Amino acid sequence: MSGTEQGKRQVIVIALVTACCLLGDSMLYVVLPIYWQEAGLTSLWEVGGLLSVNRLVRIPMGPLIGRWLQRIEGRAALLIAVSLACVTTFSYGFQGFWLWLAMRSLWGISWTILRIGGLSLIVSASVPENRGEMMGLYNGLYRLGSLGGMLAGAFLATMFDLQTASFLFAACTAPALLLVGCYLPRTFSAGEEVVHTGAGVSSLVWKKGCLLLTLISGFLLTMAYQGVFTSTLSRLFEERPSMPVIGGWLISAAVMSSWFQAVRWGWEPWAAPLCGRLADRCGKKPLSLGAMLAAAGLFAFLCAPVPFSLWLCMLLAVQLTATMLTTLIDTWAAEEASRQPNHMAVMTLYTVLSDAGAAAGPMLAFWVDEHFGLSIVYGGMGVVLLLLALAWIPVAEARPVRHRRSL
Repeated sequence: MSGTEQGKRQVIVIALVTACCLLGDSMLYVVLPIYWQEAGLTSLWEVGGLLSVNRLVRIPMGPLIGRWLQRIEGRAALLIAVSLACVTTFSYGFQGFWLWLAMRSLWGISWTILRIGGLSLIVSASVPENRGEMMGLYNGLYRLGSLGGMLAGAFLATMFDLQTASFLFAACTAPALLLVGCYLPRTFSAGEEVVHTGAGVSSLVWKKGCLLLTLISGFLLTMAYQGVFTSTLSRLFEERPSMPVIGGWLISAAVMSSWFQAVRWGWEPWAAPLCGRLADRCGKKPLSLGAMLAAAGLFAFLCAPVPFSLWLCMLLAVQLTATMLTTLIDTWAAEEASRQPNHMAVMTLYTVLSDAGAAAGPMLAFWVDEHFGLSIVYGGMGVVLLLLALAWIPVAEARPVRHRRSL
């Protein structure tokens, strides 16, 4: 098996492992707000706290986990992460706020290991000529866990109960241990030659404008999409003057929001790899600039009084730019990390900043919405994305150069 084929297989495996681990977490976002009493909760504020605590844990724990990952074999770290995912998913079948709080915090640690480990594996398993495709393949496949968790979780909880759904998803997560043990390498060392010296991250970040801009982009894009757009999508539907009626039933804003979220996760397994392949062939910069400019315009006009059908098309276009920009900026980050002496430290910093952006987005959006209105939220994000696109214009994209590999 050639190095490229082996690397592709490893990326597919880590993506499928991550998808299995995401099943239980994704289920909660649609099930817990409805069946919270089955979990032994006493109020809806506890639901919000449990759904957000894993993200809050990831921000301070990210640097610590990143350093720990540099001292432990990659395969061993992923086995620990999958084990934690199994335990936390199984625990959702029991009751008690404090138990859930502890388990959701453990899930935050598990996800951080999976995310940093997955991105680091892509850096080591890819070359500049196929890094975009590898990143797109990873992003597309692991989101199948989000899609399956949301759809199957809602069905299982409705037909049976939350406990049954949790136990079944924990059983589905367990085989990921075999995938990690049988198909992933012991270490995720970079296979490319490194021409830089020094092991610190902070010193080289400020000296490399492209790396710094990539980190800033990761923060702002997750704030825009995972933070602002995801958390306020139902609010956007609520503010529309007309909502669709199917079979005589008015479709609620929450249902429409979940459908549009599922649409993106449904197309990502083929759309994200396609975007990655286009980036490998045509260059990341033109695609990134085009997607950022399109996203800036779409965000700015999402609150405009346009026909409902046109507005739905705009929402789909926003979701498409989310797929493109997530794949492209992740690829930029992996490309920059591959040129540094400590690629895992760079990916750790990128992951932490992305988590911070995703956490800051909802708080910023709802504060601005409360004081100034939702149109200001989206108009402001449109301006931010436009400025980000302008900042990328002077950046020169390096031409792919083949490097010696040692997989």
